[in-house]
Amino acid sequence: MKHVTFIAAIVAVAGMAAGGAALAKGYGHHGPKMSFEEIDADGNGEVTKAEIQALKEARFSKADADGDGKLTLEEMQAHAQARANERAARMLERFDKDGDGALSKDEMPQPRRAGRMFDRMDADGSGGISKEEFEEARSRHGGKRWHGQGDETEQN
Repeated sequence: MKHVTFIAAIVAVAGMAAGGAALAKGYGHHGPKMSFEEIDADGNGEVTKAEIQALKEARFSKADADGDGKLTLEEMQAHAQARANERAARMLERFDKDGDGALSKDEMPQPRRAGRMFDRMDADGSGGISKEEFEEARSRHGGKRWHGQGDETEQN
């Protein structure tokens, strides 16, 4: 029972910690993967509500450039842009195999499921997706378009 409570507490901590940054990062994004040690600021092996609150306040303060206790659209955009710049720099560093400071098409990371969705939709293995195969795949997904685009209640 202690383990279940501990795991639930860690999940809650991560959710609350990410929540403070959500406004500055935009809808649908998750906070950075923080270690327990980063959340446990005093290093005593236990995360307290005060540590979670301090983490949320620090993240908010980082985004609140003018320190007025409010996040304006400009502050949220600036914070999001700074994070995007950091991610792009890490991506370049990680995938630039030839070290030329740019990513070629061949160096771009490939999705883990690259091609598998197409292969699943191409039920008859013809190398193309017919309208019927397309509609069948759509119905298997409950009529939803992929990646949250379009009318999610649409079904043909």
